[in-house]
Amino acid sequence: MTPRAWYPLTGAVLRTRGGAVRAEKTPVPIDPLASPRLALAGRVVTMDDAFTVRDHATVYMEAGRIVAIRDAAEAAPPGFERVDVVATGGTLFPGLIELHNHLSYNALPLWERVPKLFLHRGQWPDHKDYRRLVSGPMTVVGEHRDDEGRPSLLPALVRYVECKSLMGGVTTTQGVKLASNSGIQRFYRGIVRNVEQTDDPELPEAQGRIPDVDARNARRFLTRLEREDSCMLLHLSEGVTDPADPESRARRHFRALEIAAGTWALNDRFTGIHAAGLLPEDFDVLASHRASIVWSPFSNLLLYGGTARVEAAAAAGVRIGLGSDWSPTGSKNLLGELKVAWLYSQHLLGGVLGARDIVAMATRDAARILKWESTLGTLEAGRRADVLVVAGTAGDPYEALVRARETDVRLVMINGIARYGAVDLMDALGPRGEAVRVGGEERRLFLEQHTADPDVAPVTLRTAQRTLREAFRNIAALAREAERPRAARLRRALDAPVAPVWSLALDEIRDTGVDLRPRLPFDGPRDFTGPERVSRRAAMAIRSTPLSQILGPIELDPLTVADDHDFLSFVERQPNVPEPVRLGLRELY
Repeated sequence: MTPRAWYPLTGAVLRTRGGAVRAEKTPVPIDPLASPRLALAGRVVTMDDAFTVRDHATVYMEAGRIVAIRDAAEAAPPGFERVDVVATGGTLFPGLIELHNHLSYNALPLWERVPKLFLHRGQWPDHKDYRRLVSGPMTVVGEHRDDEGRPSLLPALVRYVECKSLMGGVTTTQGVKLASNSGIQRFYRGIVRNVEQTDDPELPEAQGRIPDVDARNARRFLTRLEREDSCMLLHLSEGVTDPADPESRARRHFRALEIAAGTWALNDRFTGIHAAGLLPEDFDVLASHRASIVWSPFSNLLLYGGTARVEAAAAAGVRIGLGSDWSPTGSKNLLGELKVAWLYSQHLLGGVLGARDIVAMATRDAARILKWESTLGTLEAGRRADVLVVAGTAGDPYEALVRARETDVRLVMINGIARYGAVDLMDALGPRGEAVRVGGEERRLFLEQHTADPDVAPVTLRTAQRTLREAFRNIAALAREAERPRAARLRRALDAPVAPVWSLALDEIRDTGVDLRPRLPFDGPRDFTGPERVSRRAAMAIRSTPLSQILGPIELDPLTVADDHDFLSFVERQPNVPEPVRLGLRELY
Protein backbone atom coordinates (compact mmCIF):
# COMPACT_ATOMS: atom_id res chain seq x y z
CA MET A 1 0.00 0.00 0.00
CA THR A 2 1.31 3.44 -0.88
CA PRO A 3 2.26 5.46 2.23
CA ARG A 4 -0.13 8.29 2.99
CA ALA A 5 0.67 11.45 1.13
CA TRP A 6 1.04 14.56 3.24
CA TYR A 7 0.54 18.13 2.27
CA PRO A 8 3.37 20.56 2.81
CA LEU A 9 4.27 24.00 3.93
CA THR A 10 6.20 25.99 1.34
CA GLY A 11 9.34 24.17 0.28
CA ALA A 12 8.51 20.82 1.90
CA VAL A 13 8.70 17.60 -0.11
CA LEU A 14 5.81 15.26 -0.93
CA ARG A 15 6.88 11.64 -0.90
CA THR A 16 5.11 8.58 -2.30
CA ARG A 17 6.44 5.28 -3.59
CA GLY A 18 5.87 6.67 -7.07
CA GLY A 19 8.39 9.51 -6.58
CA ALA A 20 8.76 12.93 -4.97
CA VAL A 21 7.42 16.35 -5.84
CA ARG A 22 8.69 19.58 -4.32
CA ALA A 23 6.13 22.28 -3.56
CA GLU A 24 6.50 25.63 -5.22
CA LYS A 25 8.06 28.42 -3.21
CA THR A 26 6.38 31.77 -2.84
CA PRO A 27 4.83 33.42 -4.68
CA VAL A 28 2.31 30.70 -5.39
CA PRO A 29 -1.29 30.64 -6.59
CA ILE A 30 -3.95 30.57 -3.89
CA ASP A 31 -4.49 26.91 -4.84
CA PRO A 32 -0.93 25.53 -4.99
CA LEU A 33 0.05 22.83 -7.48
CA ALA A 34 1.47 20.53 -4.84
CA SER A 35 -0.39 17.22 -4.86
CA PRO A 36 1.32 13.81 -4.92
CA ARG A 37 0.97 11.10 -7.55
CA LEU A 38 -2.46 9.54 -7.24
CA ALA A 39 -4.69 7.23 -9.27
CA LEU A 40 -8.50 7.08 -9.00
CA ALA A 41 -10.59 4.39 -10.67
CA GLY A 42 -14.29 4.44 -11.57
CA ARG A 43 -16.64 5.51 -14.32
CA VAL A 44 -15.19 8.73 -15.78
CA VAL A 45 -17.44 11.43 -17.24
CA THR A 46 -14.95 13.62 -19.07
CA MET A 47 -17.30 16.43 -20.28
CA ASP A 48 -14.92 16.79 -23.24
CA ASP A 49 -16.02 17.96 -26.69
CA ALA A 50 -17.32 14.48 -27.53
CA PHE A 51 -18.91 14.01 -24.07
CA THR A 52 -16.85 10.84 -23.68
CA VAL A 53 -17.83 8.51 -20.83
CA ARG A 54 -15.34 5.76 -19.92
CA ASP A 55 -17.08 3.04 -17.92
CA HIS A 56 -13.96 1.46 -16.36
CA ALA A 57 -11.06 3.89 -16.31
CA THR A 58 -8.34 5.31 -14.10
CA VAL A 59 -7.46 8.98 -13.72
CA TYR A 60 -3.77 9.56 -12.98
CA MET A 61 -2.80 12.88 -11.43
CA GLU A 62 0.27 14.63 -10.08
CA ALA A 63 1.23 18.15 -9.02
CA GLY A 64 -2.35 19.36 -9.27
CA ARG A 65 -2.96 18.11 -12.84
CA ILE A 66 -4.40 15.14 -14.64
CA VAL A 67 -1.52 13.27 -16.28
CA ALA A 68 -3.57 10.65 -18.13
CA ILE A 69 -6.90 8.82 -18.23
CA ARG A 70 -6.61 5.17 -19.20
CA ASP A 71 -8.97 2.24 -19.42
CA ALA A 72 -8.67 -0.19 -16.54
CA ALA A 73 -6.95 -2.83 -18.69
CA GLU A 74 -4.26 -0.40 -19.90
CA ALA A 75 -0.87 -0.01 -18.29
CA ALA A 76 -0.20 2.94 -16.00
CA PRO A 77 1.67 5.90 -17.49
CA PRO A 78 5.42 6.23 -16.80
CA GLY A 79 6.13 7.04 -13.16
CA PHE A 80 2.84 5.59 -11.89
CA GLU A 81 3.77 1.89 -12.08
CA ARG A 82 4.04 1.59 -8.30
CA VAL A 83 1.23 3.97 -7.36
CA ASP A 84 -1.74 2.10 -5.92
CA VAL A 85 -5.00 2.64 -7.78
CA VAL A 86 -7.79 3.75 -5.43
CA ALA A 87 -11.15 2.27 -6.41
CA THR A 88 -13.76 4.97 -5.81
CA GLY A 89 -16.86 2.83 -6.28
CA GLY A 90 -18.38 5.76 -8.11
CA THR A 91 -18.54 8.09 -11.09
CA LEU A 92 -15.96 10.84 -11.56
CA PHE A 93 -16.99 14.28 -12.85
CA PRO A 94 -15.13 17.58 -13.11
CA GLY A 95 -15.58 19.62 -9.93
CA LEU A 96 -18.65 21.85 -10.03
CA ILE A 97 -18.06 25.48 -11.00
CA GLU A 98 -20.57 27.91 -9.52
CA LEU A 99 -20.74 31.27 -11.26
CA HIS A 100 -23.00 33.05 -8.78
CA ASN A 101 -23.31 32.88 -5.01
CA HIS A 102 -23.42 35.54 -2.28
CA LEU A 103 -21.38 33.20 -0.12
CA SER A 104 -21.25 35.45 2.95
CA TYR A 105 -24.99 34.96 3.51
CA ASN A 106 -24.99 31.17 3.37
CA ALA A 107 -25.22 30.66 7.11
CA LEU A 108 -28.78 32.03 7.01
CA PRO A 109 -31.78 29.70 6.61
CA LEU A 110 -34.24 29.69 3.73
CA TRP A 111 -36.93 32.39 3.87
CA GLU A 112 -39.58 30.19 5.44
CA ARG A 113 -42.44 31.59 3.36
CA VAL A 114 -41.94 34.38 0.86
CA PRO A 115 -44.83 36.74 1.71
CA LYS A 116 -45.82 37.86 -1.80
CA LEU A 117 -45.01 37.70 -5.48
CA PHE A 118 -42.38 40.28 -6.36
CA LEU A 119 -41.83 41.75 -9.82
CA HIS A 120 -38.20 42.84 -9.63
CA ARG A 121 -35.23 42.94 -7.29
CA GLY A 122 -35.98 46.52 -6.24
CA GLN A 123 -38.93 45.31 -4.15
CA TRP A 124 -38.01 42.53 -1.75
CA PRO A 125 -34.99 44.26 -0.09
CA ASP A 126 -37.38 46.88 1.32
CA HIS A 127 -39.83 44.33 2.69
CA LYS A 128 -39.78 44.38 6.50
CA ASP A 129 -38.74 40.71 6.63
CA TYR A 130 -35.54 41.37 4.67
CA ARG A 131 -33.82 43.49 7.31
CA ARG A 132 -35.04 41.22 10.11
CA LEU A 133 -34.04 37.96 8.46
CA VAL A 134 -31.18 38.82 6.08
CA SER A 135 -29.40 42.16 6.07
CA GLY A 136 -29.72 42.87 9.80
CA PRO A 137 -28.27 39.59 11.10
CA MET A 138 -25.43 39.67 8.60
CA THR A 139 -24.58 43.27 9.44
CA VAL A 140 -24.17 42.24 13.07
CA VAL A 141 -22.16 39.11 12.24
CA GLY A 142 -19.93 40.85 9.72
CA GLU A 143 -19.03 43.79 11.94
CA HIS A 144 -18.94 42.29 15.45
CA ARG A 145 -15.66 42.85 17.29
CA ASP A 146 -14.06 41.41 20.39
CA ASP A 147 -12.63 43.62 23.14
CA GLU A 148 -9.42 44.04 21.16
CA GLY A 149 -11.29 45.29 18.12
CA ARG A 150 -10.80 42.15 16.05
CA PRO A 151 -13.60 40.51 14.07
CA SER A 152 -14.88 37.74 16.30
CA LEU A 153 -17.34 35.96 14.00
CA LEU A 154 -15.78 36.40 10.56
CA PRO A 155 -13.38 33.40 10.73
CA ALA A 156 -16.21 31.08 11.79
CA LEU A 157 -18.48 32.37 9.04
CA VAL A 158 -16.04 31.95 6.17
CA ARG A 159 -15.07 28.47 7.37
CA TYR A 160 -18.72 27.44 7.58
CA VAL A 161 -19.89 28.70 4.19
CA GLU A 162 -16.86 27.26 2.40
CA CYS A 163 -17.45 23.81 3.88
CA LYS A 164 -21.09 24.08 2.86
CA SER A 165 -19.99 24.53 -0.76
CA LEU A 166 -17.53 21.62 -0.62
CA MET A 167 -20.20 19.26 0.67
CA GLY A 168 -22.24 19.96 -2.44
CA GLY A 169 -19.37 19.13 -4.81
CA VAL A 170 -18.38 22.74 -5.53
CA THR A 171 -14.72 23.38 -6.28
CA THR A 172 -15.09 26.95 -7.63
CA THR A 173 -17.46 29.77 -6.67
CA GLN A 174 -17.65 33.52 -6.16
CA GLY A 175 -15.60 34.73 -3.22
CA VAL A 176 -16.08 36.27 0.21
CA LYS A 177 -14.94 39.87 0.05
CA LEU A 178 -13.32 41.55 3.04
CA ALA A 179 -12.79 45.23 3.79
CA SER A 180 -10.49 46.80 6.41
CA ASN A 181 -10.61 49.89 8.56
CA SER A 182 -7.72 51.26 6.51
CA GLY A 183 -9.72 51.15 3.27
CA ILE A 184 -8.04 48.01 1.89
CA GLN A 185 -10.20 45.36 0.20
CA ARG A 186 -9.37 41.79 -0.63
CA PHE A 187 -10.95 38.39 -1.04
CA TYR A 188 -10.76 35.64 1.55
CA ARG A 189 -8.07 33.12 0.60
CA GLY A 190 -9.68 29.74 1.01
CA ILE A 191 -9.79 26.15 -0.14
CA VAL A 192 -12.56 26.47 -2.74
CA ARG A 193 -11.46 28.38 -5.83
CA ASN A 194 -12.58 31.99 -6.03
CA VAL A 195 -13.33 33.21 -9.56
CA GLU A 196 -12.48 36.80 -8.59
CA GLN A 197 -9.04 36.16 -7.09
CA THR A 198 -6.88 33.26 -8.22
CA ASP A 199 -3.34 34.72 -8.32
CA ASP A 200 -2.88 32.19 -11.11
CA PRO A 201 -1.96 33.14 -14.71
CA GLU A 202 -3.76 30.07 -16.03
CA LEU A 203 -7.00 31.21 -14.40
CA PRO A 204 -7.73 34.83 -15.35
CA GLU A 205 -9.78 36.58 -12.70
CA ALA A 206 -13.41 37.45 -13.27
CA GLN A 207 -14.87 40.78 -12.21
CA GLY A 208 -17.96 40.56 -10.03
CA ARG A 209 -18.14 44.01 -8.44
CA ILE A 210 -18.39 46.88 -10.90
CA PRO A 211 -17.68 50.58 -10.16
CA ASP A 212 -20.98 52.36 -10.58
CA VAL A 213 -19.43 55.27 -12.47
CA ASP A 214 -18.59 52.81 -15.25
CA ALA A 215 -21.95 51.11 -15.20
CA ARG A 216 -23.89 54.36 -15.58
CA ASN A 217 -22.19 55.06 -18.90
CA ALA A 218 -22.74 52.28 -21.40
CA ARG A 219 -19.93 53.39 -23.72
CA ARG A 220 -17.44 53.57 -20.84
CA PHE A 221 -18.74 50.23 -19.64
CA LEU A 222 -17.96 48.68 -23.04
CA THR A 223 -14.42 50.09 -22.91
CA ARG A 224 -13.90 48.34 -19.62
CA LEU A 225 -15.43 45.11 -20.91
CA GLU A 226 -12.94 45.08 -23.76
CA ARG A 227 -10.04 45.12 -21.27
CA GLU A 228 -11.16 42.03 -19.36
CA ASP A 229 -9.20 38.78 -19.64
CA SER A 230 -11.90 36.57 -18.11
CA CYS A 231 -15.48 37.76 -17.78
CA MET A 232 -17.56 40.37 -16.02
CA LEU A 233 -20.30 38.83 -13.86
CA LEU A 234 -23.03 41.46 -13.71
CA HIS A 235 -26.51 41.25 -12.21
CA LEU A 236 -28.83 41.84 -15.14
CA SER A 237 -32.61 42.12 -15.48
CA GLU A 238 -33.45 40.39 -12.23
CA GLY A 239 -37.22 40.24 -12.21
CA VAL A 240 -39.95 39.25 -14.62
CA THR A 241 -41.22 40.70 -17.87
CA ASP A 242 -44.67 40.11 -19.33
CA PRO A 243 -44.39 39.96 -23.14
CA ALA A 244 -47.50 42.14 -23.23
CA ASP A 245 -45.58 44.80 -21.29
CA PRO A 246 -42.04 44.61 -22.72
CA GLU A 247 -40.84 47.77 -21.01
CA SER A 248 -40.75 46.28 -17.53
CA ARG A 249 -38.30 47.67 -15.04
CA ALA A 250 -36.21 44.49 -15.12
CA ARG A 251 -35.87 44.57 -18.91
CA ARG A 252 -35.01 48.28 -19.04
CA HIS A 253 -31.71 47.50 -17.34
CA PHE A 254 -30.78 45.38 -20.33
CA ARG A 255 -32.02 47.93 -22.86
CA ALA A 256 -29.71 50.49 -21.21
CA LEU A 257 -26.76 48.58 -22.70
CA GLU A 258 -27.71 49.76 -26.19
CA ILE A 259 -25.31 52.63 -26.88
CA ALA A 260 -26.96 53.54 -30.17
CA ALA A 261 -29.28 51.79 -32.59
CA GLY A 262 -27.79 48.32 -33.07
CA THR A 263 -24.67 49.12 -31.01
CA TRP A 264 -24.44 47.39 -27.65
CA ALA A 265 -22.12 47.43 -24.63
CA LEU A 266 -21.73 43.66 -24.95
CA ASN A 267 -19.01 41.20 -25.93
CA ASP A 268 -17.86 37.66 -25.16
CA ARG A 269 -16.76 38.72 -21.67
CA PHE A 270 -20.18 39.93 -20.59
CA THR A 271 -22.08 37.50 -18.36
CA GLY A 272 -25.50 38.54 -17.11
CA ILE A 273 -26.55 37.02 -13.79
CA HIS A 274 -30.25 36.03 -13.57
CA ALA A 275 -31.40 37.64 -16.88
CA ALA A 276 -34.94 36.66 -15.87
CA GLY A 277 -36.52 39.75 -17.40
CA LEU A 278 -35.16 39.21 -20.92
CA LEU A 279 -37.41 38.35 -23.85
CA PRO A 280 -36.43 35.92 -26.66
CA GLU A 281 -35.25 38.70 -28.95
CA ASP A 282 -32.87 39.88 -26.20
CA PHE A 283 -31.12 36.53 -26.24
CA ASP A 284 -30.59 36.95 -29.96
CA VAL A 285 -28.72 40.18 -29.13
CA LEU A 286 -26.64 38.43 -26.47
CA ALA A 287 -25.83 35.57 -28.84
CA SER A 288 -24.74 37.92 -31.63
CA HIS A 289 -22.17 39.39 -29.21
CA ARG A 290 -21.22 35.94 -27.78
CA ALA A 291 -22.33 37.07 -24.31
CA SER A 292 -23.40 34.58 -21.60
CA ILE A 293 -25.84 34.33 -18.71
CA VAL A 294 -25.89 32.69 -15.28
CA TRP A 295 -29.14 30.93 -14.38
CA SER A 296 -30.35 30.79 -10.73
CA PRO A 297 -33.76 29.15 -11.14
CA PHE A 298 -34.69 28.42 -7.53
CA SER A 299 -34.11 31.93 -6.21
CA ASN A 300 -35.92 33.44 -9.20
CA LEU A 301 -38.93 31.14 -8.81
CA LEU A 302 -39.11 31.69 -5.07
CA LEU A 303 -39.21 35.49 -5.40
CA TYR A 304 -40.77 36.14 -8.79
CA GLY A 305 -42.61 32.97 -9.77
CA GLY A 306 -40.59 32.92 -12.98
CA THR A 307 -37.03 32.63 -14.17
CA ALA A 308 -34.83 33.20 -17.22
CA ARG A 309 -36.20 32.00 -20.54
CA VAL A 310 -33.38 29.50 -20.84
CA GLU A 311 -35.12 27.66 -23.67
CA ALA A 312 -34.86 30.85 -25.74
CA ALA A 313 -31.28 31.41 -24.60
CA ALA A 314 -30.27 27.88 -25.59
CA ALA A 315 -32.06 28.16 -28.94
CA ALA A 316 -30.20 31.40 -29.67
CA GLY A 317 -26.86 29.81 -28.78
CA VAL A 318 -26.24 31.77 -25.56
CA ARG A 319 -23.89 29.96 -23.20
CA ILE A 320 -25.45 29.33 -19.78
CA GLY A 321 -23.79 28.87 -16.39
CA LEU A 322 -25.45 28.02 -13.10
CA GLY A 323 -25.49 29.59 -9.64
CA SER A 324 -27.43 28.92 -6.43
CA ASP A 325 -27.52 32.66 -5.51
CA TRP A 326 -27.60 32.35 -1.68
CA SER A 327 -29.29 30.32 1.03
CA PRO A 328 -31.99 32.87 2.09
CA THR A 329 -33.83 32.36 -1.23
CA GLY A 330 -31.80 29.73 -3.05
CA SER A 331 -30.49 26.20 -2.96
CA LYS A 332 -28.04 25.15 -0.24
CA ASN A 333 -25.45 24.26 -2.85
CA LEU A 334 -24.97 23.83 -6.58
CA LEU A 335 -25.91 20.15 -6.40
CA GLY A 336 -29.34 21.31 -5.26
CA GLU A 337 -29.56 23.90 -8.04
CA LEU A 338 -28.93 21.15 -10.61
CA LYS A 339 -32.09 19.45 -9.33
CA VAL A 340 -34.22 22.58 -9.58
CA ALA A 341 -32.95 23.30 -13.11
CA TRP A 342 -33.69 19.74 -14.22
CA LEU A 343 -37.19 19.70 -12.70
CA TYR A 344 -37.97 23.05 -14.31
CA SER A 345 -36.82 21.84 -17.71
CA GLN A 346 -38.58 18.48 -17.46
CA HIS A 347 -41.95 19.76 -16.28
CA LEU A 348 -42.21 23.34 -17.53
CA LEU A 349 -40.07 23.38 -20.69
CA GLY A 350 -40.92 19.96 -22.08
CA GLY A 351 -37.44 18.60 -21.40
CA VAL A 352 -35.74 20.99 -23.83
CA LEU A 353 -32.67 20.91 -21.55
CA GLY A 354 -31.57 17.41 -20.64
CA ALA A 355 -29.50 16.28 -17.68
CA ARG A 356 -26.31 16.48 -19.77
CA ASP A 357 -27.03 20.09 -20.70
CA ILE A 358 -27.55 21.03 -17.07
CA VAL A 359 -24.40 19.24 -15.87
CA ALA A 360 -22.49 21.09 -18.61
CA MET A 361 -23.69 24.41 -17.16
CA ALA A 362 -21.86 23.61 -13.93
CA THR A 363 -18.69 22.26 -15.56
CA ARG A 364 -17.48 22.77 -19.15
CA ASP A 365 -19.76 25.71 -20.02
CA ALA A 366 -18.96 27.53 -16.80
CA ALA A 367 -15.24 27.13 -17.50
CA ARG A 368 -15.73 28.51 -21.01
CA ILE A 369 -17.57 31.54 -19.65
CA LEU A 370 -14.58 32.22 -17.37
CA LYS A 371 -12.10 31.61 -20.24
CA TRP A 372 -10.74 28.71 -18.17
CA GLU A 373 -11.58 25.92 -20.64
CA SER A 374 -7.92 24.97 -21.25
CA THR A 375 -7.43 24.45 -17.51
CA LEU A 376 -10.71 23.37 -15.90
CA GLY A 377 -14.22 22.16 -16.63
CA THR A 378 -13.33 18.77 -18.13
CA LEU A 379 -11.42 15.66 -17.09
CA GLU A 380 -8.62 15.48 -19.66
CA ALA A 381 -4.84 15.14 -19.60
CA GLY A 382 -3.25 18.47 -18.77
CA ARG A 383 -6.30 19.86 -16.98
CA ARG A 384 -6.28 20.68 -13.28
CA ALA A 385 -7.31 17.79 -11.07
CA ASP A 386 -10.59 19.17 -9.74
CA VAL A 387 -12.71 16.06 -9.30
CA LEU A 388 -16.14 15.21 -7.90
CA VAL A 389 -17.00 11.55 -7.23
CA VAL A 390 -20.58 10.43 -6.63
CA ALA A 391 -21.57 6.92 -5.59
CA GLY A 392 -22.60 4.35 -8.18
CA THR A 393 -21.79 3.58 -11.80
CA ALA A 394 -25.15 2.47 -13.23
CA GLY A 395 -27.56 4.25 -15.56
CA ASP A 396 -27.24 7.56 -17.36
CA PRO A 397 -24.31 9.33 -15.68
CA TYR A 398 -25.68 12.86 -16.12
CA GLU A 399 -29.04 12.02 -14.64
CA ALA A 400 -27.20 10.18 -11.87
CA LEU A 401 -25.46 13.42 -10.88
CA VAL A 402 -28.69 15.41 -11.01
CA ARG A 403 -30.33 12.80 -8.79
CA ALA A 404 -27.36 12.42 -6.44
CA ARG A 405 -28.05 13.18 -2.80
CA GLU A 406 -25.48 14.87 -0.62
CA THR A 407 -24.83 11.51 1.03
CA ASP A 408 -23.83 10.22 -2.44
CA VAL A 409 -20.87 12.64 -2.62
CA ARG A 410 -17.89 10.37 -2.03
CA LEU A 411 -15.01 12.70 -2.84
CA VAL A 412 -14.21 16.32 -3.72
CA MET A 413 -10.67 17.14 -4.90
CA ILE A 414 -9.15 20.51 -5.77
CA ASN A 415 -5.82 20.55 -7.59
CA GLY A 416 -5.41 16.86 -6.85
CA ILE A 417 -5.81 17.30 -3.08
CA ALA A 418 -8.65 15.41 -1.41
CA ARG A 419 -10.61 18.08 0.47
CA TYR A 420 -13.80 16.24 1.43
CA GLY A 421 -15.07 12.73 1.16
CA ALA A 422 -16.00 9.33 2.50
CA VAL A 423 -13.69 7.96 5.18
CA ASP A 424 -12.37 5.06 3.10
CA LEU A 425 -11.34 7.33 0.22
CA MET A 426 -9.86 10.02 2.43
CA ASP A 427 -7.82 7.39 4.28
CA ALA A 428 -6.60 5.88 1.03
CA LEU A 429 -5.60 9.28 -0.38
CA GLY A 430 -3.85 10.52 2.73
CA PRO A 431 -5.35 13.42 4.64
CA ARG A 432 -7.01 12.46 7.91
CA GLY A 433 -8.78 15.77 8.47
CA GLU A 434 -11.80 16.58 10.60
CA ALA A 435 -14.63 14.10 11.06
CA VAL A 436 -18.13 15.31 10.15
CA ARG A 437 -21.48 13.57 9.71
CA VAL A 438 -23.78 14.11 6.75
CA GLY A 439 -27.19 12.48 6.86
CA GLY A 440 -25.90 10.18 9.60
CA GLU A 441 -22.89 9.07 7.52
CA GLU A 442 -19.31 9.87 8.47
CA ARG A 443 -17.26 12.10 6.21
CA ARG A 444 -13.88 13.81 6.47
CA LEU A 445 -12.77 17.36 5.69
CA PHE A 446 -9.16 18.28 4.97
CA LEU A 447 -8.74 22.06 5.22
CA GLU A 448 -5.01 22.54 5.74
CA GLN A 449 -3.30 24.74 3.17
CA HIS A 450 -0.24 26.93 3.51
CA THR A 451 -1.83 29.75 1.53
CA ALA A 452 -4.94 29.80 3.74
CA ASP A 453 -6.15 32.92 5.51
CA PRO A 454 -4.24 32.95 8.85
CA ASP A 455 -7.31 33.95 10.88
CA VAL A 456 -9.43 31.15 9.44
CA ALA A 457 -6.80 28.39 9.22
CA PRO A 458 -7.04 27.27 12.89
CA VAL A 459 -10.87 27.24 12.93
CA THR A 460 -12.43 23.79 12.65
CA LEU A 461 -15.87 23.30 11.18
CA ARG A 462 -17.12 22.12 14.56
CA THR A 463 -15.87 25.33 16.20
CA ALA A 464 -17.43 27.40 13.43
CA GLN A 465 -20.79 25.71 13.92
CA ARG A 466 -20.73 26.25 17.66
CA THR A 467 -19.68 29.89 17.32
CA LEU A 468 -22.34 30.77 14.74
CA ARG A 469 -25.14 28.92 16.53
CA GLU A 470 -24.45 30.91 19.69
CA ALA A 471 -24.17 34.18 17.76
CA PHE A 472 -27.45 33.66 15.89
CA ARG A 473 -29.19 32.62 19.09
CA ASN A 474 -28.06 35.86 20.75
CA ILE A 475 -28.17 38.12 17.69
CA ALA A 476 -30.33 40.80 19.36
CA ALA A 477 -27.90 41.06 22.28
CA LEU A 478 -24.97 41.39 19.89
CA ALA A 479 -26.84 44.15 18.08
CA ARG A 480 -27.46 45.99 21.37
CA GLU A 481 -23.79 45.69 22.19
CA ALA A 482 -22.87 47.27 18.87
CA GLU A 483 -25.38 50.10 19.41
CA ARG A 484 -24.15 50.94 22.89
CA PRO A 485 -21.05 53.20 22.92
CA ARG A 486 -18.34 51.81 25.14
CA ALA A 487 -15.19 53.39 26.43
CA ALA A 488 -13.02 50.75 24.79
CA ARG A 489 -14.67 51.31 21.43
CA LEU A 490 -14.25 55.06 21.73
CA ARG A 491 -10.58 54.65 22.65
CA ARG A 492 -10.05 52.42 19.63
CA ALA A 493 -11.66 55.00 17.39
CA LEU A 494 -9.17 57.60 18.62
CA ASP A 495 -6.13 55.38 18.27
CA ALA A 496 -4.43 55.02 14.92
CA PRO A 497 -4.80 51.37 13.86
CA VAL A 498 -1.60 49.36 14.07
CA ALA A 499 -2.79 46.83 11.48
CA PRO A 500 -5.86 46.49 9.27
CA VAL A 501 -8.94 45.08 11.01
CA TRP A 502 -11.02 43.09 8.56
CA SER A 503 -14.78 42.72 8.30
CA LEU A 504 -17.17 41.36 5.70
CA ALA A 505 -17.73 43.60 2.70
CA LEU A 506 -21.36 42.57 2.57
CA ASP A 507 -23.04 42.92 -0.80
CA GLU A 508 -25.38 45.93 -0.81
CA ILE A 509 -24.86 46.64 2.91
CA ARG A 510 -21.32 47.92 3.30
CA ASP A 511 -20.06 50.78 1.14
CA THR A 512 -17.08 49.31 -0.70
CA GLY A 513 -16.85 51.84 -3.51
CA VAL A 514 -18.30 49.38 -6.00
CA ASP A 515 -21.86 48.38 -6.74
CA LEU A 516 -22.77 44.71 -6.90
CA ARG A 517 -25.83 45.48 -9.04
CA PRO A 518 -24.73 48.55 -11.02
CA ARG A 519 -27.44 51.10 -11.71
CA LEU A 520 -27.43 50.94 -15.48
CA PRO A 521 -29.18 54.04 -16.86
CA PHE A 522 -32.82 53.77 -17.76
CA ASP A 523 -35.86 55.97 -17.93
CA GLY A 524 -38.22 55.54 -15.00
CA PRO A 525 -38.52 55.75 -11.23
CA ARG A 526 -35.88 54.24 -8.98
CA ASP A 527 -38.25 53.16 -6.22
CA PHE A 528 -41.21 50.81 -6.38
CA THR A 529 -43.79 50.98 -9.14
CA GLY A 530 -47.37 49.82 -9.40
CA PRO A 531 -49.64 48.75 -6.53
CA GLU A 532 -46.68 47.44 -4.51
CA ARG A 533 -45.18 50.92 -4.25
CA VAL A 534 -43.91 51.78 -0.77
CA SER A 535 -43.14 55.37 0.06
CA ARG A 536 -39.54 56.37 0.56
CA ARG A 537 -40.48 57.62 4.03
CA ALA A 538 -41.87 54.21 5.04
CA ALA A 539 -38.81 52.41 3.67
CA MET A 540 -36.51 54.74 5.57
CA ALA A 541 -38.48 54.11 8.76
CA ILE A 542 -37.95 50.37 8.35
CA ARG A 543 -34.23 50.85 7.84
CA SER A 544 -33.76 53.30 10.73
CA THR A 545 -35.20 51.11 13.48
CA PRO A 546 -32.34 49.85 15.69
CA LEU A 547 -31.50 46.26 14.85
CA SER A 548 -31.72 45.26 18.50
CA GLN A 549 -35.45 46.03 18.36
CA ILE A 550 -36.26 43.87 15.34
CA LEU A 551 -33.85 40.92 15.52
CA GLY A 552 -34.64 37.67 17.24
CA PRO A 553 -33.03 34.23 17.54
CA ILE A 554 -32.13 32.63 14.20
CA GLU A 555 -31.35 29.01 13.44
CA LEU A 556 -28.01 28.40 11.75
CA ASP A 557 -28.74 26.94 8.33
CA PRO A 558 -27.73 23.25 8.27
CA LEU A 559 -24.86 22.40 5.95
CA THR A 560 -26.90 20.02 3.81
CA VAL A 561 -30.49 19.17 2.99
CA ALA A 562 -29.73 15.72 4.41
CA ASP A 563 -29.41 17.35 7.84
CA ASP A 564 -32.16 19.95 7.46
CA HIS A 565 -35.47 18.32 8.36
CA ASP A 566 -37.46 21.49 7.57
CA PHE A 567 -35.98 22.50 4.22
CA LEU A 568 -38.21 20.46 1.90
CA SER A 569 -41.31 21.33 3.94
CA PHE A 570 -40.46 25.00 3.61
CA VAL A 571 -40.01 24.57 -0.14
CA GLU A 572 -43.37 22.82 -0.46
CA ARG A 573 -45.09 25.78 1.20
CA GLN A 574 -43.59 28.43 -1.08
CA PRO A 575 -46.49 30.12 -2.90
CA ASN A 576 -44.49 31.38 -5.91
CA VAL A 577 -42.66 28.17 -6.86
CA PRO A 578 -44.43 26.10 -9.56
CA GLU A 579 -45.91 22.89 -8.20
CA PRO A 580 -43.73 20.46 -10.22
CA VAL A 581 -40.63 22.01 -8.68
CA ARG A 582 -41.72 22.52 -5.09
CA LEU A 583 -43.28 19.06 -4.86
CA GLY A 584 -40.75 17.29 -7.07
CA LEU A 585 -37.64 18.15 -5.06
CA ARG A 586 -38.42 15.73 -2.23
CA GLU A 587 -38.12 12.71 -4.54
CA LEU A 588 -34.67 13.90 -5.68
CA TYR A 589 -33.43 14.10 -2.09
